[in-house]
Amino acid sequence: MTKYHMKYVIFFSLSFAFLACNSKKDKQTKTKGNILVEYTDNQLLDTIQFQTFNYFWDGAEPNSGLARERYHTDDVYPTSPKNTVTTGGSGFGFMAILVGIERGFISREQAVNRFTKMVDFLETADRFHGAWPHWLNGETGKVVPFSKKDNGGDLVETAFLIEGMLAVREYFKSGNAQERALVTKIDKLWHEVEWDWYTKGGEDVLYWHWSPNYKWEMNFPVGGYNECLIMYILAAASPTHSISKSVYEKGWARNGAIVSKDSLYNKPLVLNYFEHSDDLIGPLFWAHYSYVGLNPKGLSDQYADYWELVKNHALIHYEYAKENPLKFKGYGDDMWGLTSSYSVKGYVGHRPGDDHGVISPTAALSSFPYTPKESMKMLRNLYKNHDSLIGKYGPYDAFSFEHNWYTPNYLAIDQGPIPVMIENYRSGLLWDLFMENKDVLRGLDKLGFIVEQNN
Repeated sequence: MTKYHMKYVIFFSLSFAFLACNSKKDKQTKTKGNILVEYTDNQLLDTIQFQTFNYFWDGAEPNSGLARERYHTDDVYPTSPKNTVTTGGSGFGFMAILVGIERGFISREQAVNRFTKMVDFLETADRFHGAWPHWLNGETGKVVPFSKKDNGGDLVETAFLIEGMLAVREYFKSGNAQERALVTKIDKLWHEVEWDWYTKGGEDVLYWHWSPNYKWEMNFPVGGYNECLIMYILAAASPTHSISKSVYEKGWARNGAIVSKDSLYNKPLVLNYFEHSDDLIGPLFWAHYSYVGLNPKGLSDQYADYWELVKNHALIHYEYAKENPLKFKGYGDDMWGLTSSYSVKGYVGHRPGDDHGVISPTAALSSFPYTPKESMKMLRNLYKNHDSLIGKYGPYDAFSFEHNWYTPNYLAIDQGPIPVMIENYRSGLLWDLFMENKDVLRGLDKLGFIVEQNN
C-alpha cells in the first residue's frame, strides 16, 4: 500500500465511522474535545469519490487491470465468472483513475503503470473489426458471451471504452516518455475501430452488434434517443473509419423524429426517449454514459440543447420521487433516482412509467452536475441515515424500502459514473479533457453541433 493510499484509507475509514455514528442527529457532526465540527459537503464528496474510485483501483481484475463486471460481497457469481471484465465499465474506470490522480488518492506514476497494463491487455484481447465485445475474460482476453448471439463486437460498449481512453490520452499527451508511449498505444487502438463497417455495408445507421458466428443476426440498428449518442459522435470523429453525417441524421435522429414536444412536470423532454414505444422518459443512466466525457453545457445541434435535455431528465426523476404516484415507501426529495440496476428480481431498467419501488443510488449521485442541491440531499441522507446500504466501494447498487430489500453488490457501469460525474461537477476535469480532443471536435463539427465555450 502506498503512502497516498494509506493516507486516504485512514481518513476515509474515520470519516465513514463518524457517519455511521451520527445516524440520529439532525446534522452530520462530530466532536473533537469540546468542539463540535460539522461534516462538510466537500468531505462527503471526497469520501464517495474515494470509495467509488477504489472499485476500479483495488477492486480491478488483477491480470488485466480492467473493471470487473460486478463485485459480490459474498463472492458468489451465478451469472458470469468473477474474472469477467466489462469494456464499457472499464471506460468509466479509465476516467475514475484520472479522478484518483487529481484527488491525491494515487500518484501519477501509479496511474500510468496501471493504464499501460490495461491498454496492453486491450491490444491483445479479442476484437471484431476493431470493436471489443461487451465482456472479456480478464485472464485470457477472450470474449465472454453476453448472450448466445452476442459474442462479438459491441460498438456501444466500445464507444464508452474509447471515451475513457481519449480522456487519458489528453491528460498525458505532453508528458514524459512513458506517458507519451501510452498515448501512442491509445491512438492506435482508437484508429483501429472500424465504425463505418458497423453500418452493415453502407446503411444510414450504426448497428450495435456483430458476431463472427451469427453475423448481423442480433439486428439492432441504434436509433435515438438513448445512451448511445457518444457512439455516433465518435464514429463521426474517427480519423480512419468515419461515418457520414447522413448516418447520424437518418439513423440516430430518424430524419428529425427524435425531437419531442412533450413535457413532464412542466419540463420539456426535448427528445423522444424511445424509438419503438410511446413511453416518455428513460432511466437516468441515459443522462450519464455519453456525458462522462461529452460536455452538454453549451452543446447543441439542430435537434436539441443538450444541457436542457440532461438537466430536465434528472429533474423529472427528482420531481417524480417527490410526487411518488405509486406511494412507494421511502421516496422523497432526499431519496430518489431510477435507472437500470439490480432489482428485487434480477436486473431491471427502472424509470418513471416502469417503477418497481427500487432506488439505484448512481442515478441521483451521477447527476450532480445537473442537480447539485438535489443530489447532495440524496448523498447526505444515504451516509447519515442508511449506512447499512454503503460498503467499501460506496453505496451498494440498489435497494428498496418498499420490499425491505437491498443487494450488497456492485456493478461497474453503475459505480463508474459516480466519481466521474461528481468530478465534472466539482472541477469539469473529464469534460475539459475529452472536449480538448481534436478528433472529437472535428466529429462534432461534422455532425453540425455547436460547442460554446464555458467559463
